[in-house]
Amino acid sequence: MNRASAPTVVLVHGAFADASSFAEVIPQLLADGIPVVAPAVPNRSLTGDAAYVASVVRSIPGPVLLVGHSYGGAVITVAGVEENVVGLVYLAGYALDEGESLADLQGRFPDSGLASALVYSPYPTTDGGEGTDVSVDVTRFAEIFAHDVDPDRAAVLAVSQRPLAAAAFTEVAPVAAWKDVPSWGVVASADHTINPEVERFGYHRAEMPTTEINSSHLVMLSHPKDVTAVIREAILRTTA
Repeated sequence: MNRASAPTVVLVHGAFADASSFAEVIPQLLADGIPVVAPAVPNRSLTGDAAYVASVVRSIPGPVLLVGHSYGGAVITVAGVEENVVGLVYLAGYALDEGESLADLQGRFPDSGLASALVYSPYPTTDGGEGTDVSVDVTRFAEIFAHDVDPDRAAVLAVSQRPLAAAAFTEVAPVAAWKDVPSWGVVASADHTINPEVERFGYHRAEMPTTEINSSHLVMLSHPKDVTAVIREAILRTTA
């Protein structure tokens, strides 16, 4: 691998998580000399979150490989149109089409266990109104999100969730970067958060190489070596 021309890997977390969900992948990439950025995504709206990630991408000199987990997959689908993005990697994520929302894509398939474990809470918006935050019932977090993650770590993750604004579920993607950018997908085949068929459908539609891992939704914490291998492959394929 030519590290001098290798892209910076930007790791985009999803709903109900934060950048610490990449804690097992980041050291492996850094050990390879791969530059890494793991921003905190606001989780307020799809287009707003994508605009924020796009601003991070624009601040990076040279090529960028975007890696999105879960809702982060929808975010990179939109942010990935930045001209220095050379590849996309989806981890148990939503590969939305242009004009499609999370609800649209999920609605094609039976609900996962997540639907019955969601908690809705009001929050004040900047315009003086009220929005709705969505999180996972703390008592069911491990079962739904992280059943193969160390229980002590799962307990910490459960009480440190980054909620997703409910409005993000119905906001449509204005673009679909995978139509023009090389992409790779990872299916978490034991996922209880997103129906794995949702992941497979999006990846198949985008005609991207797909890896199946027998994992919970937090595939990068329970199978970090396998996930890092996919990212390394994407780096090799996108490095000049």
